[in-house]
Amino acid sequence: MPSLTDGEIRRALKQVEQTGKQLSLVDGEGHGTGRLVLVMKPMPTRVTADWMAQQWRDQKRLKKKLGSYPSMPLSKAREVFNRDFAEMIQKGRSIKIAGDTRPGTVADLFEAYVANLKEAGKPSWKEAEKGLNKIADTLGRNRPARDIEPDEITAIIRPIYERGKRSMADHVRSYIRSAYSWGLKSEHDYRTTSSRRFGLVFNPAAGIPTEPKNVGTRWLDEDEFLRLYRWLECPDRPVHPPYARAVRILMLTGQRVEEIARLHVYQWDSAERIIDWSKTKNGKPHAIPVPRIAAELIESIKPNEFGWFFPSATDPSKPVSHGTLYSFMWRQRDREIIPVVTNRDLRRTWKTLAGKAGLSKEIRDRLQNHTLQDVSSKSYDRWNYMPEKRAAVAKWDKFVRELLSKKRRKPLLKEAA
Repeated sequence: MPSLTDGEIRRALKQVEQTGKQLSLVDGEGHGTGRLVLVMKPMPTRVTADWMAQQWRDQKRLKKKLGSYPSMPLSKAREVFNRDFAEMIQKGRSIKIAGDTRPGTVADLFEAYVANLKEAGKPSWKEAEKGLNKIADTLGRNRPARDIEPDEITAIIRPIYERGKRSMADHVRSYIRSAYSWGLKSEHDYRTTSSRRFGLVFNPAAGIPTEPKNVGTRWLDEDEFLRLYRWLECPDRPVHPPYARAVRILMLTGQRVEEIARLHVYQWDSAERIIDWSKTKNGKPHAIPVPRIAAELIESIKPNEFGWFFPSATDPSKPVSHGTLYSFMWRQRDREIIPVVTNRDLRRTWKTLAGKAGLSKEIRDRLQNHTLQDVSSKSYDRWNYMPEKRAAVAKWDKFVRELLSKKRRKPLLKEAA
């Protein structure tokens, strides 16, 4: 069978247009095994022409579309057929599972990894996408992902580290390592299908050491807690009100910053005084009864038109980001108006003061949605502990009210020398 030519294709298209009958053209040899075919069909207003990989397997004819003519010219169709289908046909494997065999690029890998995070409902996908986009621009978006070497990753991270941005440097390392780790597994994951193959044999960021983690120990004592809460109730300068309210809810509930920042009207049950998250950081649903003082504060807030209790000051269609809340606290801290504290310290503060209020370690862990590691909790216990949680938050509510009822202490006057 002679090979197709562009002239033969043009003549065939005119023939189909005139006769109104479907016509198929075969490129080269291959009868009995597989070949490249151009299928032309008459339509009411035009003639369609689609490139097909055709295979005879188990006495059945299989077809898979490669593209359309003329957007995919004859030369390109041959290239794709030879690259992605010819070898599979020779091996007797079905073309139905064939795909693009070119090694995926850096951009392909990062985009697929972010899409996986998004599909899994991970709130970190936006930050990962932003970070990986910048990294892809530096490494070269169109370079095969498998060609990236460890020293190229190091060359990206070192300048960040030398600027004193140690946490950012470690985040960049983490983004790259996670994306490559996912890429190494994705090609062999039978549960998913990927449009590109990466041909990875190693993770270029795997051997790069991590930045030592500074485990936080800071927490507010009762006087510091009172001082911060009073300032948030009545700031000494104009602030975006939702930010101050969000931090107060953090102090009163001990929840994760991201989960409180993204509090939506659909998550709040006013009748039961319960916040219900369907998805959280550890991947498990979480529901807590809130202390009455927190419920009163939430009820005093009118969610905006998009349903957010704590909308962003710059874009009301979105909730405030946890990063913005951190910055909000840092600005006040730098002014020495509030105690030196981060939002994560507030979660530690709740854990500590709630213990002082009489809440057991187990119930505090459950209220803060810390993953319990014992076999019983992980595999068998399906009780929601709501009665126990309600009793605990009632005890915490009493403790906080007594704390906030204290009058501000007046500074002692120094005696004259």
